[in-house]
Amino acid sequence: MTETVTQWIRHHAHRLPVFDPEAPITDLLPLADIVRDAKVVALGASTRQAHELSALSHRIVRLLVEELGFRSLALEGDDPSRVGLDEYIRTGTGDPRVLLAEARSFWQTEEILDVIRWMRSFNHRHPDDPVRFAGAVHSPQGSASLLDGLAGIELSLAESTIRWHEQTADKIVYWGGLAHTANGNPRTVSPSSPPMTHRNAGSYLREHFGAGYASIGLTFHHGMAPYPVPPPPVEFADAVLGGTGLDAYLLDLHADGPPSVRTWLDTPTKTRLIGPHHDPDDNAAHHLSGGSLAEWFDAILHTQEVTSVRFLSSAKS
Repeated sequence: MTETVTQWIRHHAHRLPVFDPEAPITDLLPLADIVRDAKVVALGASTRQAHELSALSHRIVRLLVEELGFRSLALEGDDPSRVGLDEYIRTGTGDPRVLLAEARSFWQTEEILDVIRWMRSFNHRHPDDPVRFAGAVHSPQGSASLLDGLAGIELSLAESTIRWHEQTADKIVYWGGLAHTANGNPRTVSPSSPPMTHRNAGSYLREHFGAGYASIGLTFHHGMAPYPVPPPPVEFADAVLGGTGLDAYLLDLHADGPPSVRTWLDTPTKTRLIGPHHDPDDNAAHHLSGGSLAEWFDAILHTQEVTSVRFLSSAKS
């Protein structure tokens, strides 16, 4: 089966030759056809600390804003208004590097700074049709150690996105972690003791928006994030995705395929999930499970090898 699946992926993959956020986005146009009718497009990365996945996410934001009329970005993890980023993209007030220094640590990267500056540039060029941040989409503090609290956080993430859409009618890009954005009802996150199994934000968004919610998974095979991450175990979906010999590609999971391919897509699997800490000697422990690729995602952008994000070195422009 694996060889058939690999051949199918090679045949249907749309290669992604560049990671430069400022490069033309013509290679991403096949994604526009997949998400054209969506009201919310979620970009869920298997790690927040890989440059290539962040750069691809930035390029997808550009595609959705410039080609499909999306006008709100829900950037998961903190509140842009709290640190002044929403005012910056509206008016240019403040220094975004200084503002990001007050945000949570995984926003403090050159890649996120590039996105903020692009949003400001877009608004400067389109003052009558600006892009904006969605209302706060961040994880509440306090009950994060409790399973019930985490389940409540997932619901809160979804509800804030739903409310923003109801209030504004904007089409929304939701940029976050794969564990939150995949359509998981329920899904299991590991490592933890015991593993955390509960319904996540993506499943609530799929329930509310139906086909209007598009879940995009950004996966990788190996690299630095910023610590060494070895190749995934053979039973992980990422191992098959990485067995194609392609450096980076987009794959539509709704594309026609033979029964063996559909079986692979519909069979429960694991995909890697790398947080702020990773033990390469316990590589298999870091994963998402409890569903299949076809349940979790509408499309995948897979990168074979990643490098570390560039952390902000100072609070100066």
